[in-house]
Amino acid sequence: MASMRNVLGPAGHAAGRAPGRFTLNTDGARHPAENVLTVATLLIGILAFVTGFIVRAHMIASWAGALGFLGGLYTQYISATTAQRSLIIVGVVASFVGVALGIYHGGFVPGP
Repeated sequence: MASMRNVLGPAGHAAGRAPGRFTLNTDGARHPAENVLTVATLLIGILAFVTGFIVRAHMIASWAGALGFLGGLYTQYISATTAQRSLIIVGVVASFVGVALGIYHGGFVPGP
């Protein structure tokens, strides 16, 4: 009976990659547009999340959250790899929390 070590290959060298190297192109093909949209979704989501906790920044949180959420859904639709999808979901959830907090603190328009 074959052991799992022989089936999976040597540890640390999964799929022919160097150990410890992070990439969004886990399928071996290049996806530059998808990668840019993935990183943008993550960064906008982090921006919305952080500004969602600042009451005076409710407009930034609301608009960035809405943009990150809707843009993230589109990016999820066109994504090609699991690594991209993982980061996109983190960005979408952060955007959702940011837009919810932004709306709670005052919404999309400046207050009186």
